Amino acid sequence: MSVNILLADDHLMVREGLKQVLELDHDIDVISEASDGYECLNLINKTHPDVVLLDINMPNLDGLQVLSIMKQQKMKSKVIMLTIHKDVDYLIDAGCDGYVLKDSDSETLKKAIFDVYKGETFIEPSLTVLLNSSLAERDVMKDKLSELTKREVEVLKLIASGMFNKEIASTLCISERTVKNHVSNIFKKIEVSDRTQAAVFAIKNNLVDIK
Repeated sequence: MSVNILLADDHLMVREGLKQVLELDHDIDVISEASDGYECLNLINKTHPDVVLLDINMPNLDGLQVLSIMKQQKMKSKVIMLTIHKDVDYLIDAGCDGYVLKDSDSETLKKAIFDVYKGETFIEPSLTVLLNSSLAERDVMKDKLSELTKREVEVLKLIASGMFNKEIASTLCISERTVKNHVSNIFKKIEVSDRTQAAVFAIKNNLVDIK
């Protein structure tokens, strides 16, 4: 029995190239193609593919948004993310079934399809080191964050929002000297040397939203 595939990529030549390569394997059948996120969701509902090869960068709805909607609607199709990016944070946060770079060879892509179809998770080997490194970095940041008091977290959030000490003091109804002490303690605990680095730390730990 063939694995039914939906190709979702906004570049026609990419879809055509992938289709030609994949259908050289008689156990793979490309049953539908989508050029944007909305079309992808509609085709998933109509054709019920076993596996969706989903480009992260697409118009209207990107791949991550499509995946999020699929989860909300409890669609059963497996998802392999296709991207030119080597930012493994996509992989960590997206929760897809597989992750393959667009410049991977055909055998890697086919292995990803069959592994995911069987219920396994596929991570391209070249990304494993980057993934482990990123996860380790997140663990270190979580440890540092746990060392902060509730008040220090409040101050850190305000630093990340762009406030200076005087503004923070006014907002929290504390003295500016107390704020300075909190800022000094925060810098030591999270091992940064300035407010910009502290703000980046806050953003990476989802303490503030980027708008």
